[in-house]
Amino acid sequence: MPQGPNSTREIPETGSIPKHIAIIMDGNGRWAQNRYLPRIAGHKQGVETVRGVIKSCIERNIPYLTLFAFSSENWRRPTDEVTSLMQLFLGALEQEITKLHENGICFKVIGDLSKFESKIIEFIQIGEQLTAENTRLTFTIAANYGGRWDIMQAMRKMMAQSTNLPLNFEEENLAQYLSMSYAPEPDLFIRTGGECRVSNFLLWQLAYTELYFTNTLWPDFDEHELELAIQSYQQRERRFGRTSEQIQMGRSAKG
Repeated sequence: MPQGPNSTREIPETGSIPKHIAIIMDGNGRWAQNRYLPRIAGHKQGVETVRGVIKSCIERNIPYLTLFAFSSENWRRPTDEVTSLMQLFLGALEQEITKLHENGICFKVIGDLSKFESKIIEFIQIGEQLTAENTRLTFTIAANYGGRWDIMQAMRKMMAQSTNLPLNFEEENLAQYLSMSYAPEPDLFIRTGGECRVSNFLLWQLAYTELYFTNTLWPDFDEHELELAIQSYQQRERRFGRTSEQIQMGRSAKG
């Protein structure tokens, strides 16, 4: 799976349907609290939403979907909630890996896995190996992930593996070591739950991504909500540093 152009170095090909959607799944706890349920009930319902979004992406021929499941900062949450989240993550891995494979989905996890228990790491490795050749959709989970961590770990790998690295190295030298070097940069970023920030998610990759924020809580984010986000994306003019006039001239030349 080739990586798309670096949007700060080249102008990527774009279309009406995003090739890569990245989502921060926010609002699970509030969804549960609004119903006088424990917060973990919202996270469980959020897993159902993930299934629906995967299905919708496949139906729209969107080849890449990346979900922010657990940030490196989420360890600061109450211990009982973190424990419940880890149990839910393990259970989802056990139940879903075979289904993902049967549906032709390539499964990947990015982030620092060293803090997870061995059983979770084992299932992640099994899932990645089992689905590695699938091409219908590349579904990535960001777990114990942070954008700054990603850039730092890429820098460390580059310095360790590039013995003849020039002092004035370029973006391309570093980009190949980022966690998502296998994927094009996201065209569309979605955050549910009403917050309007990227929260240390894919900081390098979101440089020219179109941002979409919605008040809808993640467990309520259905096919209709995804369509609204895509419609908003379709109304954007993606200039990548150019002027509107340049874009119109380019379209005229192609026509």
